[in-house]
Amino acid sequence: MLGVDPGLTRCGLGVVDGGSGRAVSCVAVDVVRTPADAALASRLLRIADAVEEWLDRYRPEAVAVERVFSQHNVRTAMGTAQAGGVVALGAARRGLPVVFHTPSEMKAAVTGSGRADKAQVTDMVTRLLGLPEKPSPADAADALGLAICHLWREPMRARLAEAEARAAELAKKHRARLAAAAKQAKGAAR
Repeated sequence: MLGVDPGLTRCGLGVVDGGSGRAVSCVAVDVVRTPADAALASRLLRIADAVEEWLDRYRPEAVAVERVFSQHNVRTAMGTAQAGGVVALGAARRGLPVVFHTPSEMKAAVTGSGRADKAQVTDMVTRLLGLPEKPSPADAADALGLAICHLWREPMRARLAEAEARAAELAKKHRARLAAAAKQAKGAAR
């Protein structure tokens, strides 16, 4: 599982393997940096190249990306969204599922609180993965946290989607039976 904390200046990348239950282990973690004074296209290309390299090297089954939901600085939000789009594109080209998780979803999965601060996330990621030292900067820890979040939440999300699909199919069949019964009753009344 590849987790990505997108950003133009720092883009966190983390690969985590999931074992049975909630067992997780760190495969790799890094941060792609781009200079703030470089052209936007060059920065996005640098991120895209790094993500492509990681997708080729680690061959994840899915990609979890932090969803940009609101930020006070529109320029920062736009850059983060653009970096996330580059990541999603690279994964889509390989036919990989891409799931976006909000920061609060990741924090809740990793720490138990959707309002955890960066230090709490870093401490829990370090502990959960049994790392000898804390991932730094926080973008690296967040990328690992996103991968953990996805590994732990996706099975439940998939079961829920399957149950919803079954319920919709049953409802469709029920409506068809009701319509047939109403039609039959209408024909018998004539």
